[in-house]
Amino acid sequence: MHIRDFAKSQPDKAAVIMASTGEVITYQQLDERSNQVAQFLRAQGLKIGDHIAFFLENNNRFHELCWGAQRAGLYYTAISSRLSAEEAAYIINDCGAELFITSTYLEKTATEIKPLLRTVRQCLMMNGTTEGFSSYEQETERYPITPLEDECEGADMLYSSGTTGRPKGVKPVEIGNPIGSEDNLYNILKALYSFDNDVVYLSPAPLYHAAPLRYNMRVQRFGGTCVIMEKFDPETYLELVQKYKITHTQLVPTMFVRMLKLPEEIRNQYDVSSLKVAIHAAAPCPEKIKRQMLEWWGPIIYEYYGGTEGNGYCTTGPQEWLEHPGTVGKAVIGVIHIVNDFGQELPPNETGTIYFSDGKDFEYHNDPEKTAESYNEKGWSTLGDIGYLDEDGYLYLTDRKSFMIISGGVNIYPQEIEDHLINHPAVYDVAVFGIPNADFGEEVKAVVQPVNMSIANDRLAEELITYCRDHLSPIKCPKSLNFMEQLPRHPTGKLYKRLLRDRYWKDHESKII
Repeated sequence: MHIRDFAKSQPDKAAVIMASTGEVITYQQLDERSNQVAQFLRAQGLKIGDHIAFFLENNNRFHELCWGAQRAGLYYTAISSRLSAEEAAYIINDCGAELFITSTYLEKTATEIKPLLRTVRQCLMMNGTTEGFSSYEQETERYPITPLEDECEGADMLYSSGTTGRPKGVKPVEIGNPIGSEDNLYNILKALYSFDNDVVYLSPAPLYHAAPLRYNMRVQRFGGTCVIMEKFDPETYLELVQKYKITHTQLVPTMFVRMLKLPEEIRNQYDVSSLKVAIHAAAPCPEKIKRQMLEWWGPIIYEYYGGTEGNGYCTTGPQEWLEHPGTVGKAVIGVIHIVNDFGQELPPNETGTIYFSDGKDFEYHNDPEKTAESYNEKGWSTLGDIGYLDEDGYLYLTDRKSFMIISGGVNIYPQEIEDHLINHPAVYDVAVFGIPNADFGEEVKAVVQPVNMSIANDRLAEELITYCRDHLSPIKCPKSLNFMEQLPRHPTGKLYKRLLRDRYWKDHESKII
C-alpha cells in the first residue's frame, strides 16, 4: 500500500500528529504535499537515482520531504542534527547530494555547512530563510499536487559510522520499483508485530535514525497514525500513550531506564493499557531493566537486532526472551552463521563473528574495500558483531569486533575520534573505547599517551576534550580522559585496545550492554 491509496480511502485521517503542538497532517495533506515536493525535485533536473540530503530536527515537514523524494525515485540521506558542520558536510559531499534542505532551527550549523559543500546546486530552508538559502515552502508549494508521470519508489541511503574513520553510506541495491511495492520490513511488521490500518504509533526518537525513519514510513504504508515527539521526555511519553491510546511504539533501553526512574506514583498515574507492542533495539537492554519493564507493561515487549545495512534481522517476543534471557532472537531475515577467525562455521554455544546469508545485499557508497571486507568468500555478510547461537537457534551478542560504542542508542565508532585527537600537538598516541554507563549503556573514554608525561595533567585533559568538542558532535566527545606513559602496541603497530577496555569491564560478564 501507499499513502496515495489512503489519501483516497481515508483522506481526513491523521497520518502524522506532532506531539508538542497537536498539529495534525492528514493523509490527503501528506499526499498532496509530497506530490508537490516530487514535482519540485523533478523540475530541478533530479532524475531517478539522483540524490538529496537533509539536516533536520523532528518537524512537521519531515515526512512530506521523505515521501516526495521516495515518489521521485531518489536516494535521500537524513543526517543527524547533532553533527558538527564538518561532519555533516562530509556526508553531504560523499553521497553526492545535489539538493540540501535544512531548517531555521538548525540555522547556525547549516550556515557553517554551506561553504563546505561541493556537489550541492541548491540549498533550501524550512520555517524561514537566511542568506544563501531559498524558502522550502515557497519553492515547493507552487508545484501541482498531482503525482509525477514517472512516479516510482526511491530509497533512503543512511550513513552507518565507519569502523575505520569516516561514516559509510549504506546504499540499497534496488531503486525505481513500482509505487506501493512491498518489502521485507513491511511484511515483518505485519506478521510479527500486528501492524495494520489501526496502528497508532508513538515515535520518541530522532527521525534521522534508520529505525524511526523506516518504521514511521511503514506505519504510513499501513494507513496508521504516527505521533511524533520532537524530543524524548519520560513523563511526556507516558502522557502521550494515554492521550492518544498508543498501540505500538519503538524505544531504546535508555528510555526504559529514564521512565523507570520516575517516582512510582507518577508512573502509575498514566494508563498504558492501550499498548499492544513495544519494540526496542539499537542497544542491548540490561536483563534487570527488561524484567522491570515486562512487570510494568506486561508481555508486550519485543526486541530485534539488525543494522542500517539491512542484511539480516533477528527478533524475539516477550515469552521467548523469558525462556532465553539475554537473547536478541532468531533470524527472520537471513540465516545466521557464527564464524571463527579462520572462516570456519562454529557449532552452538561457541563464540565468533556473526554473519548472515540469504539476506539483503548492500554496499558501502564510495568504499568498495569496506564493502568487500563485510563479505566472506561464501558471500555471507557481517556487521562486525560477535556472539553465539544456542541449541535452539537464538542469538546472543557478546562483543563488538569493531569496538563500536553504543551510547543511548547512538552508534559511535572510536576511529573517527582517535583520528581527530592524534592531530593535537600534545598527543603521541591515543585509544578511544566505550566504558559502562548506568544510564546510557556506554560512554566514550579516551586514553592518551602524551608526547611527554610531564605535561599530563587535568588542564591538558580538559584541553583535549574541548579540542574534540570544537570539531565533533557532543555525543562523540570523551566524557573522561586518562593519560598513560605508553599504550600497549605490538611491534607491528597493532593496538591491544582490549587490554585497556577490559580494565573498565572487569565486573561485567558480557562486554556489551
